[in-house]
Amino acid sequence: QVQLVESGGGSVQAGGSLRLSCAASGSPSSIKYMGWFRQAPGKEREGVATMHTTVAGYTWYADSVKGRFTISQDNAKNTVFLQMNSLKSEDTAMYYCAASVRSVISALTPDYFDYWARGTQVTVSS
Repeated sequence: QVQLVESGGGSVQAGGSLRLSCAASGSPSSIKYMGWFRQAPGKEREGVATMHTTVAGYTWYADSVKGRFTISQDNAKNTVFLQMNSLKSEDTAMYYCAASVRSVISALTPDYFDYWARGTQVTVSS
């Protein structure tokens, strides 16, 4: 079992930055991929960024956030981060951290992720 706890959401003006954190506990060594997803009211949950936990450079980003968001990890602390820069009003959503223990996934597809955090709200005002 894996438990995920997020922190770092909040409100920011357009053009600003936020950093989300997600700490994994339980059996973090079983995690193969960590991802960030978001869901705005009335919309489906969508993938934002995913990374492989042990293969450097294996990262994937949604087109809408490329060049603005960066996913990274601190292995020693079993924590993954999402640095969000140049935020736009359309980035407003509930953000979820997720973990997958599978060997092969579709990187930005929620169905491939096995464990989920409770979510943290990000609100960007224009």
